[in-house]
Amino acid sequence: MNLSNLKPASGSIKKRKRVGRGEGSGHGGTSTRGHKGAKSRSGYSSKIGFEGGQMPLQRRVPKFGFVSPNRVEYKAINLDVLQELSEKIGKTTITPQEIVDNGLASKRDLIKILGRGELTSKIEVSAHQFSKTAAAAIEAIGGVMVTIDRLAK
Repeated sequence: MNLSNLKPASGSIKKRKRVGRGEGSGHGGTSTRGHKGAKSRSGYSSKIGFEGGQMPLQRRVPKFGFVSPNRVEYKAINLDVLQELSEKIGKTTITPQEIVDNGLASKRDLIKILGRGELTSKIEVSAHQFSKTAAAAIEAIGGVMVTIDRLAK
């Protein structure tokens, strides 16, 4: 084997369609774009979801239900998570800032304390809302709940 008889591996080279290179190439004239219409013209790109004028799937499928524009979303934090957090940071006072600093919620989240799990130590918790079971569990162990007004942020 020498440089004069080297050739690429079979299947690695594909014959490219050279369009717009004259009638003799077989792809001259309209350059395989057909006659007239948007797709034959330069600069054409279709919009996402455009189906050639047919009613797009997005608009054909029936919509139902109701989505409230005033819905308030809360980030749920359970009591067992609060207990772990309290032990981790070594504090008995937990504020939304500590929850954010430890990656349990983002800065703009409203926080709701839920009642899954148990508290073993007395803690003071500040949050935007508390479930009834969480409130009962915190009070039963002698903890303090501070409700933050969600509009005051």
